[in-house]
Amino acid sequence: MTELIACLSTGKGTWKKVVDLIKCYEWEQVFLVAPEFALKKFSMDRPIEFVVIDQNKNVEQLVLDITKQMKEKIKGTQVALNFVSGSGKEHMAVISAVLKMGLALRLVMPGKEDVVEV
Repeated sequence: MTELIACLSTGKGTWKKVVDLIKCYEWEQVFLVAPEFALKKFSMDRPIEFVVIDQNKNVEQLVLDITKQMKEKIKGTQVALNFVSGSGKEHMAVISAVLKMGLALRLVMPGKEDVVEV
């Protein structure tokens, strides 16, 4: 199994796509990179680990925050990433953090019956 890291932030209708992705595969762990407001509004019947970010910080600070919250929790050497939700700044910070942790990555999205790599 693989660990999933997905942004959960801005973008109309994007949260449903994140939910669909979480449900379409048996992920080892799911990390949602999200601002504080998402913790209060998002719920799911599966275990989720939130990586809380402050959208007002610059990319370099976000990278440090993401790395600090995730470094000891990632078990594998490769992660699946999804950026259907969130901003470019958040996406850049996640990619940078993943690479700085020495992890391989693959971009994924929900398919009709399973995960699709893009």
